[in-house]
Amino acid sequence: MQWSFTFPPIDFRIQVDMENAPVHANVYAPFFSLMFWLASTLVAFLLVRRVRAGYLEFLSLGPGGTPSTPMGYLRICLLSIFALRNPFKPPHIPETLNPKTGILKYLPVRTCQRPKIAGIIPHRQVTQQATPDMYAALKEEIKKLALSNSDRLYEGTSCFEKHSIGLFTPLDLPNRVTCNGEICHAHPIDGSIHMTLHPADVKLVIERGWGERHPLARDSWWWMFRLVPTGFVMIYAPRSKEELDSVFQIIHAASWWVNGIEPRWSTPANSSRCGVDGGAGFIKSQVRT
Repeated sequence: MQWSFTFPPIDFRIQVDMENAPVHANVYAPFFSLMFWLASTLVAFLLVRRVRAGYLEFLSLGPGGTPSTPMGYLRICLLSIFALRNPFKPPHIPETLNPKTGILKYLPVRTCQRPKIAGIIPHRQVTQQATPDMYAALKEEIKKLALSNSDRLYEGTSCFEKHSIGLFTPLDLPNRVTCNGEICHAHPIDGSIHMTLHPADVKLVIERGWGERHPLARDSWWWMFRLVPTGFVMIYAPRSKEELDSVFQIIHAASWWVNGIEPRWSTPANSSRCGVDGGAGFIKSQVRT
């Protein structure tokens, strides 16, 4: 007798009922969620703190060409992307520019280190500011200059700043485009002055320590937002009578460049100043455009 046994096939694969199987949650998920929340909160806190500090600094600079509002501050934040990284690098002199040289020749070296400058619009001097009396003297000199050259200069409210005293020319020179012919304006909050100079005079002013370029005074070929002229500079606030004399020489150079003719000195005593080439009187020949 023969016996035969047939065993059914055995499947050794492990089958798991996924619906009823226990769920093993990731034990690190709560930790990562907490860390992400903390990091996001910290970044948001630092961002808000920085924006608040920047906005308060913007307001502390006083009134200027940009409204002192959140939208004005946002505009400045956007413009800061394109601001000059080195305001002490002079602009280049185009081949087509005539004349190639400025008129500042004997400007003395400014004593003391450069002051701290902040902002874009407004652009202000926050240290070594002028006293109220010194600003009043500067303002009076600008008025005298306008009166002494009433045939080609006049005093008015700054076209750039919209509130401070400015010096203007009614003449319109094609390659000296400024805001309504503005030559310069002085800031009552700090005593500094903004003005437009010949590129060569900008170079000398920077080298002698009297000023620096405005952050938006770019001369790059791609820079299409000509908010200020290429030769637009800040001249530091005068702190003494001697510094006021030097600053006034620079104002004369700005008037020559924008107006096309060097102005007459406001008083006979001023004609002895030697900081401007041909300082004893004014150059009768107009600057070629």
